[in-house]
Amino acid sequence: MATIAVVGAGIGGISQVYELNNEFGGQHRIVLIGDSNRFEFTPSNPWVAVGWRRSEQIVVDLPELMAKHDIEFHDQGVRRIDPEHNRLVLNDDSHIDYDFLVIATGPKLAFDEVEGLGPHGGYTQSICKTGHAETAFADFEKLAANPGPVVIGAAPAASCFGPAYEYAFILDTELKKRKIRDRVPMHFVTPEPYIGHLGLDGVGDTKGLMESELRERHIHWTCNARITRVEDGTLHFVEHDEEGTEKKTHALEFRHSMILPAFTGVDAVTGIEGLTNPRGFVVIDEFQRNPRFTNIYAVGVCVAIPPVSITPVPTGAPKTGYMIESMVTATTRNIASVIAGREPVDRGTWNAVCLADFGDSGVAFVAIPQIPPRNTNWASRGKWVHLAKVAYEKYFIHKVRAARTEPYFEKAVLKMLGAVRLKETGS
Repeated sequence: MATIAVVGAGIGGISQVYELNNEFGGQHRIVLIGDSNRFEFTPSNPWVAVGWRRSEQIVVDLPELMAKHDIEFHDQGVRRIDPEHNRLVLNDDSHIDYDFLVIATGPKLAFDEVEGLGPHGGYTQSICKTGHAETAFADFEKLAANPGPVVIGAAPAASCFGPAYEYAFILDTELKKRKIRDRVPMHFVTPEPYIGHLGLDGVGDTKGLMESELRERHIHWTCNARITRVEDGTLHFVEHDEEGTEKKTHALEFRHSMILPAFTGVDAVTGIEGLTNPRGFVVIDEFQRNPRFTNIYAVGVCVAIPPVSITPVPTGAPKTGYMIESMVTATTRNIASVIAGREPVDRGTWNAVCLADFGDSGVAFVAIPQIPPRNTNWASRGKWVHLAKVAYEKYFIHKVRAARTEPYFEKAVLKMLGAVRLKETGS
């Protein structure tokens, strides 16, 4: 019996243990190690930050659920991975030996790379974790009681831009509901070279769609922006030109600010030669497998992906939920192949499929493959995107609670997007 350990209990890790359990059905020991005792549906955090969701609606307790499905669960978190000895050292000094390891930790949030950034010891809010979103909601209520300027955006080297746009538009919608939008000037600050770049060099007409959305909602923006520091109530950044030369310095006052940080690899893997790159992301081959430690696989945001394009201010490439689930399926099949004495052959699709909710509408985009040139490069806006995002939330949380592995909803989303695209373009 082999021990297959999965580190990380987010979208990637939960999907991974369920697929492994479905594949092996008790033949092998499957171990999940998280850094808490719960699963959080991260895509709903922008809704938590404006009070549209409570944390208990998007959180699933894991100990009893994992036991029900015969998956061994530990919530101490991993202090360090020892790939030379196939061992995980947990934060309580215990250890787990493994035959196969899947790293699905997600990222470390690099608030420390910008002075004054972040909800812990800094002056800006975050929606990267559900706890952060709850703190952001408390700060938002202060804004509602005493309206003033808002600054939303992303730090240099950020790779996940969609949630920043979502939060800006969702916040705009909620302020209008409260009839105080006219008292809240909003500014969007981003390292992207243009609005709608998204770390993907744009998808379809995301540039035009996102710019139009910002204009309609009276949200000013600055691109090629490198945030340098944040003080209490003031965000400082340098605007660069297309060549990367400093163009102008800015200081924006705010009463409420949400800035997405850059990501790095988690401490448990950072600095392990042959396993991670200089930023701490796990290096993998086309089969999700680390080239040096071939019994180690990785899925999700912790995976090293080069930037889609070089930008004046550094940006990274995002990993969307559909892409992550394709990585999970490929990893499961490849581990099964190796156990059976065969070489791995399965590859993730690495396609970007995203539903970005704007509160009262949204933008959907499909990039197949993620890195240009693409076979499909399409984006569309409409109220149907908001409804689809709500449906996806309900589906995935049900999937976690019911231990489902079938990608029926993902296929349905692709089919729906294909139908919309056919209606719009006739192709």
